[in-house]
Amino acid sequence: MEIGPDYRPTPSEPFMNPRQQTYFKRKLLDWRDSILRESKETLAQLQVDSLREPDVTDRASSETDWSIELRTRDRQRKLIAKIDAAIRRIAEGEYGYCEVTGEPISLARLEARPVATMTVEAQERHERNEKISRDE
Repeated sequence: MEIGPDYRPTPSEPFMNPRQQTYFKRKLLDWRDSILRESKETLAQLQVDSLREPDVTDRASSETDWSIELRTRDRQRKLIAKIDAAIRRIAEGEYGYCEVTGEPISLARLEARPVATMTVEAQERHERNEKISRDE
């Protein structure tokens, strides 16, 4: 299904109709492409930059910067797995529905966090239970 660049899902439409599915799939694919592009740029920069600054302080600073960058890329690698899972849920007709309650996840939440798998309420309950089990 083709949708225009100005299309935004609205609550007045049937939930997760083909237009909304196409919209979120495109949003997820664009996000994934952006992350992959940034990762390639980081790798290219790592290959170009040398961590052989003559000054020990400069070298330590560069190593710290690259360590932070690589941790960020690792988090993004995990995010790509969540994006791929969301794209699979779209194909299976499960996208946009809470994995705990089965209720629709709000469009505003999906817009802000397209990989969301729970409603805000279910997520909050999950986090409270997680905190309680950590505290015990």
